[in-house]
Amino acid sequence: MNTDRSTRIAALLHEAGETHHTVYRIVDGDDPDWASWYGDWLTNLSELPRILETTPVRSELTWLLVSLDKDYAAEKPETPWPQWYAERIVEHFSAAKQSR
Repeated sequence: MNTDRSTRIAALLHEAGETHHTVYRIVDGDDPDWASWYGDWLTNLSELPRILETTPVRSELTWLLVSLDKDYAAEKPETPWPQWYAERIVEHFSAAKQSR
């Protein structure tokens, strides 16, 4: 079940990336505050809450995206970033949901 969620969230992250690049096309996708944009889009304009079965707090998701970006850059995994992030997003919000 987590694999299916991860796959669906990875697809959303890919879509968010494409959408962000389109929105910021005038600067070729350059946006130092990209995580805020992603957090808002994922929380309010995508199926992420339905997939996670909880609505993430936007600021928590933004924080998580920044943390994942730093970890991904440091670890340099072979897994594409959307899938790598998605697996950790599912893990994070599944644990958070269980602790409530």
